[in-house]
Amino acid sequence: MKPNRVAEFFAGIGLVRLGLERVGFETVFANDIDADKFEIYRANFGPACFHLGDIHQVVAEQIPSCELYTASFPCNDLSIAGSMAGLEGNHSSAFWGLIRLLKEKGAERPPLVLLENVPGFLMSRQGQDLADAVAALNGLGYACDVFFVDAVRFVPQSRLRLFVVGKQTPAAEIGLLTETAARPTKLIDFLHDHADLNWDIRPLPDFPRRTTTLRDVLEDLPADDPHWWNAKRAEYLFAQLSDRHLSVAKAWIAGDAISYGTAFRRVRQGRSMAELRSDGVAGCLRTPRGGSGRQILFQAGLGKFAVRLLTARECARLQGVPDSFRIDVPLSQALFGFGDAVCVPVLEWIARHYLRPALALSSAVP
Repeated sequence: MKPNRVAEFFAGIGLVRLGLERVGFETVFANDIDADKFEIYRANFGPACFHLGDIHQVVAEQIPSCELYTASFPCNDLSIAGSMAGLEGNHSSAFWGLIRLLKEKGAERPPLVLLENVPGFLMSRQGQDLADAVAALNGLGYACDVFFVDAVRFVPQSRLRLFVVGKQTPAAEIGLLTETAARPTKLIDFLHDHADLNWDIRPLPDFPRRTTTLRDVLEDLPADDPHWWNAKRAEYLFAQLSDRHLSVAKAWIAGDAISYGTAFRRVRQGRSMAELRSDGVAGCLRTPRGGSGRQILFQAGLGKFAVRLLTARECARLQGVPDSFRIDVPLSQALFGFGDAVCVPVLEWIARHYLRPALALSSAVP
């Protein structure tokens, strides 16, 4: 079978590519503006089809004929933790660079476009940004579908993301939609509130049941490994735990087995606090700007506890990346790359259960 060709925009370190290639897609063009991410990408995939630079400077003629464009465009202006400036913000406005390229490709536009972003995309400017993005794709002949996927269905990391699929197929009535994990009530409400847009909503299979926990992705580091914090630094984190999280930590320490959890530092009522997650799942990996986004491992049991940051390899595993993936960069650079990436098995699942069937249908449409 001839592979379906992909042009990936905002390619980052290549995790979208990794997921799609598992289902027979072939990346023939990649673009990102971040040289640090490109260093990781190049180490794993080579530089052949990668164009480093601003999407607004990409020339349409550079892009080979493809069946799919993917775009994990910047979330800075869509996230509730960001500026909420929307698609006109300094970062998320890069989306319009993709629309320009699609316009310029004309009859050579791909039959499929896949967008990925944070859940805030649905709520940004009371839903106007998502509506504007769908309308822009509609104007280029794409009927759209939209759904959520949480990486926690595949790996022990809580990472909810919104996906939009644009398809060169006729629009269809939305019809009656039942609430699911992929399309919760708030998304169904959005669809009905914007029924004037061109939609093509298709059923999705149930998500798989995850079989791994945080413990399964951890590296076995000896007690004297330099990753572990010294006693003073570990005690400082312990003192930052709220009463509720402190009670969990103390119970773990007193236990007769080793327990693991992750923690983030947050500012609550003007005070830096540490919040411990104890359900066997890591919090959402983030880009470690200013240090607050670095996820902390808390290990406790048999009367003691130890603390360290998650390693780059552990972050890779939380994104579903195999250990064969090369990480030959400093820790902060690696954490930024993985924190700003897409979970590999999520992309594989979408490709297998949605993109490939949609391409088969589009090729059958006269």
